[in-house]
Amino acid sequence: MTQRWNVSGAAESVRHAALNEAAAMLRDGATVAFPTETVYGLGADARNTEAVARIFEAKGRPSDNPLIVHIADRSQLEELTTPPEEAVSRLLEAFWPGPLTVVLPVRPGVLSPLVTAGLTTVGVRIPDHPVALELIAAAGCPVAAPSANRSGRPSPTRADHVWEDLAGRIGGLVDGGPTGVGVESTVVQYVPAAAAGGRPAGGGVLHILRPGGVTAAQLERALPGVAVREAAAHQDPGEAPRAPGMKYAHYAPRGAMTLFRGRPGTAPEQVLARMQRELDEARARGERTGVLTYGEHEAAGWRADCVIACGRLDDLDEAARRLYDALRAFDEAGVGFIAAEACPEAGIGAAIMNRLSKAAGDRLIDV
Repeated sequence: MTQRWNVSGAAESVRHAALNEAAAMLRDGATVAFPTETVYGLGADARNTEAVARIFEAKGRPSDNPLIVHIADRSQLEELTTPPEEAVSRLLEAFWPGPLTVVLPVRPGVLSPLVTAGLTTVGVRIPDHPVALELIAAAGCPVAAPSANRSGRPSPTRADHVWEDLAGRIGGLVDGGPTGVGVESTVVQYVPAAAAGGRPAGGGVLHILRPGGVTAAQLERALPGVAVREAAAHQDPGEAPRAPGMKYAHYAPRGAMTLFRGRPGTAPEQVLARMQRELDEARARGERTGVLTYGEHEAAGWRADCVIACGRLDDLDEAARRLYDALRAFDEAGVGFIAAEACPEAGIGAAIMNRLSKAAGDRLIDV
């Protein structure tokens, strides 16, 4: 049975008591879902292999997919990893607490090997959410926490999403209300100048392993003189993922999704028309159909059973916050075929397109 605590808007004494109960559950080796500023995470003591194994079991997660470790204070980083490079320290100053995960060499023996999936590195972040920070601090341990959903499903941005996927599979759920960013953290790994091919001193390369709540432009501004390389669209199936979200299908609704993107010079109306043709064919096959679009195109006269505008193209931050809600809404409507409109990949649009591509199983039509 899963215990649920509602701390959203609760009095300080009620919230404090609830989080102490949840923290005790973590210390005892159970799993607890909790809100962060990105999505809800499913946490366990990162040092306890039996506890971490319960995360994989509850989610149905592949064992070679590493977990991100959440800490409440920067001083905890010294216990987990080797000292960061100066460039990494600048990133931590700029973005912690916040939606940035940094992959660093892990100290031997300090974490369960299930957390690192056999790698010599670990991804670490400090979440920017008061409930998460208080819970982790009260637990007194580093908390391994992937998204709190069944593996492959859209990530949870509300406690009810977690309950739908994991009730009865996990020890507890802290309901802290809806999350803010709506997509997972950006995951980065820094390669110093000497290891990056002899770049000048002060250079090096910052690899974005997964786009997320911190954009490439923000990273470039924080690290002048450092090359920032965006994530590759695909990973070799035989290669172990260096970070979550790199290898396996993720974020997917139950229905089949196809993503539609306009080539340079293609008018938006042409993209919408191609989406409608595919929708008409799906309806002719007897499928319930859905459209994932944006506010600018919501009233385009769609012939579909379910039309959802995921924010607006001129406000992609809002689109990111609403993305996973929208994908789950198609499931609630019983939609079997979804035509999804692409968005520009600037800023947080890169993270949205990454999630849409994964949700569509890389079914992409360029118009």
